[in-house]
Amino acid sequence: MVIPVETFVLPTAAQGTLQARIQQMVAEGILSGRFRRGEKLPSSRRLAAHLGVSRITVTLAYTELLANDYLTSRGRSGYFVSDNAPEPPDFGPLAPRRDKVDWSSALAQRYTTQTRLGQGKPADWASYRYPFIYGQADATLFDHANWRLCATKALGIKDFTTLTQDQYDADDAELVTFIARHTLPRRGIMARPEEILITLGAQNALWLATQLLATQRPTAIENPCYPALRALLHQADAHITPVDVDEHGLPPGAIPDGTSVIFTTPSHQCPTSATLPRARRHDLLTRAAELGAVIVEDDYEFEMSFLGPPSPALKSLDEDGRVVYVGSFSKSLFPGLRLGYLVGSAEFIAEARALRASVLRHPPGHIQRTAAYFLSLGHYDALVRRIGRALGQRRRVMEHAIAQHGLEIAGKGAHGGSSFWMQAPTGTDTAALAETLRAKSVLIEPGAAFFAGNAPPTNYYRLAYSSIPAERIEEGVAQIAAALAPATNQG
Repeated sequence: MVIPVETFVLPTAAQGTLQARIQQMVAEGILSGRFRRGEKLPSSRRLAAHLGVSRITVTLAYTELLANDYLTSRGRSGYFVSDNAPEPPDFGPLAPRRDKVDWSSALAQRYTTQTRLGQGKPADWASYRYPFIYGQADATLFDHANWRLCATKALGIKDFTTLTQDQYDADDAELVTFIARHTLPRRGIMARPEEILITLGAQNALWLATQLLATQRPTAIENPCYPALRALLHQADAHITPVDVDEHGLPPGAIPDGTSVIFTTPSHQCPTSATLPRARRHDLLTRAAELGAVIVEDDYEFEMSFLGPPSPALKSLDEDGRVVYVGSFSKSLFPGLRLGYLVGSAEFIAEARALRASVLRHPPGHIQRTAAYFLSLGHYDALVRRIGRALGQRRRVMEHAIAQHGLEIAGKGAHGGSSFWMQAPTGTDTAALAETLRAKSVLIEPGAAFFAGNAPPTNYYRLAYSSIPAERIEEGVAQIAAALAPATNQG
């Protein structure tokens, strides 16, 4: 690694000649640990130009450091920090800093306590043998080669403007066109470019919708639901009413009078995976019209409908323009992509675009153009089919193992998906269960975070099969059953 020349600044308060000060600057960099053994220093010509001194001055300083074994010379390759250079001193742990700011009063608002997300998902989840966790990419299924080719293509001269220019509030035209002509029609949705906004994943799309629609307004959400949505609504000071879902999803008749905004996941209810029947979708639209309410439809995982064709999106049945549609490529490609989209009436999208621009302008041009190539060249559809086949196999193994070991499914989805919503015996604390299982290299997701209220049920949990090989599923389920055995036998 070459040490950037910009890191070299002559100490203004140092005494001595320029040569001595350059020696001191380099030596202090090595002694402080900023310059490490084996790292290459800038050439004498480049450092001299940067510091505004003569080249011979830098050469003499380097020569002295070479004699003192701070540096070593490798032929025509230049100067490097010597392997025999003095070790940086170890001062031990830093003394604790006494922060004099009263953050309890300095912070205008807190966000860390508004969600219980993150349970059961350690950063090193891939090192666990039985990771039944949701929303992580499986490296064995992803199309690395073609994604790399598309990323390289997006770096070409042809796409230089898209890659480098600040588009202010505009999106990649090719990506928007593909979504309008190919992605949305598969969900029965027809939309113009001005009715589509690219977002940094579904989370960003939900935040935009929440800020624009739900701030200090009566809002109905599913219970249980995606925990981060509830946190977003709390941040917007929305007046939240949780509506309990049943085996078919959100019951429209339970939405209270006075509701202004309704958030729903009709294709795969989060987390139960229930699919809203067509008749109930019409009832939901009718109920929203009666209330004069707007519906925000989070259509996550519709691509994972490998058991049968996905049901039409709620937005496709909307004749009043009251449904705002949230889609994402992050789940079907990889979660780190952070690329999604909002679809709604042009007036709503214009406001969402302005709000997005005030925070982050637009998603990175290179990511948008890479995704546009990956989609338009057919790699995305091939990947979704491959993932669907793999998940279908894993689901069959999972269902068999769950039945064999006597575990109880609370919701498994009619069209597919990537997880089962599970119910442990009454009185079970699945957060404690998760900790017990983690010690045995088994990861599950406790379910309490999905429920509203201060006393959520503790006996639900989610088992996902998107990140675990089929051959490990049965043994992992057996471990879960063994950990639950005392509670099962007691019940």
